[in-house]
Parts: sequence; C-alpha cells; structure tokens
Amino acid sequence: MTSEPEAAAPAVTRSSRRTAKSTKRQLPLWVHFLLALVLVALLRNFVAQSFYVPSGSMIPTLEVGDRVVVSKLSNDVTRGDIVVFNGTDTFAAGTLERFTGTFGKAAAAVASVFGVHLNERDYVKRVIGMPGDHVVCCDAQGKITINGTVINESYLVGGMQPSLQPFDVRVPAGRLWMMGDNRSNSADSRAHLGDPGGGMVPVTDVIGRPVFRYWPLGRMGTTGSYASDAELAKIPAAATK
Repeated sequence: MTSEPEAAAPAVTRSSRRTAKSTKRQLPLWVHFLLALVLVALLRNFVAQSFYVPSGSMIPTLEVGDRVVVSKLSNDVTRGDIVVFNGTDTFAAGTLERFTGTFGKAAAAVASVFGVHLNERDYVKRVIGMPGDHVVCCDAQGKITINGTVINESYLVGGMQPSLQPFDVRVPAGRLWMMGDNRSNSADSRAHLGDPGGGMVPVTDVIGRPVFRYWPLGRMGTTGSYASDAELAKIPAAATK
C-alpha cells in the first residue's frame, strides 16, 4: 500500500523569525515616552542642567537672557567660582516649598520637563567667602579683604566699588558668602545679613558651576576663566583658633 506523501511544512525563514521576535518585543509608545522622560530627569538631576539668567546681577560676566549649561558632576567649590544654587531657604527666606530626597528631586526634574518648576528658586552668584573666611568691606582703599588679604576683583566693571554697603562677617562652617559681579545691582549675601543664617548659603545648596553658554549665539562657548578667579582661589584659608 502506497502511503500518501506528507504535506510539506511551510518554510520559516530567518527574516520571518526576526520579524516575529521584534513584534513580540516592541514596547508601546507610551513606554518609550516615559523612559525618555526618566532619562531626561536623571541627566538633569545628576549630570547637567540648563539655566536662564533673568537679571543683571552678574553683569558683565553674565548678561540678562544668557542661557548656560551647569555641570553637576563635581561637588568641589572654590573661592572665586561662579555657582548656581538653590536659595529657597536663604535668599528666598524659606517662603517656598523645598523638594528634597532622591524621589523629590526626580519628581521636580520630571515636572520641569513640562515647564512646572515646583516652587524652586535658583540663583547665580560668585563665591567670595569659604567656610571659616573673615570677609570685610572695606579697607582704607575701598577694597574687600579676605582673611586680611586685599583682593583685586578683575571681573568688576572698571570704576565700580566692591560694595557700597559695609560688612564684616565670619563665614560659618558649611556655608558660603555669595556676591554678584554687578555689585550696585545684586541682591546677594549682603542683602540678607539680617535674615536667619546671615545671608550665608549652605554648601549643600550648590547645584553646580556653569561650563557652557549656548545663547546668545554670538557669545556661545565654554565659560573658560571668567567662571572662576585664580587670585581669590589662592588666598590662604583663615587661621584656626
């Protein structure tokens, strides 16, 4: 008895197998969107963040409308550095809600992607006094002294006084004395001497340092030497008692 020939099984090519696998593995569009948001939030929270300069307190170093990228990769702060910091508890007098912790910061970062800033208030100033520094304005020549050393601030506009407001402060441990480069139009540590904390900004509130200006296009480039000051960095620390 002759058996009937078996029907040939349909051929399965490699391309069809790959197509089947890719179809099974394809994620919904909303998952891709969510992953993109999480990636943006992580980069913004831990690597770099873009900031807009809204005032003229740092003229001529930073102009109104400048947009800069701030690096968060290093926590080291040196006297003379320009830094961006969260002033919620200091310059904003604690009037805004503070979001802390990993989840709180991540939520704030995700919300900022949509333009929601969750009551954060950030400032950009120059670090003049480090923890322990004795900062005084002004000496007989109208100069600021740090730990008894007179400083010559090359980043100020020619002829501008270092400060029209006298002060004599000792920067506490873990705090910074901040001043804008446009001394006649900067609400910095001097403006908060009478507030809790005496206008001193916690080192832990520093977000990072500007490393690149991408707008306006005519002044686009790395921040270079203007975002720090070698002379201020070399001043000896205050003698410990």
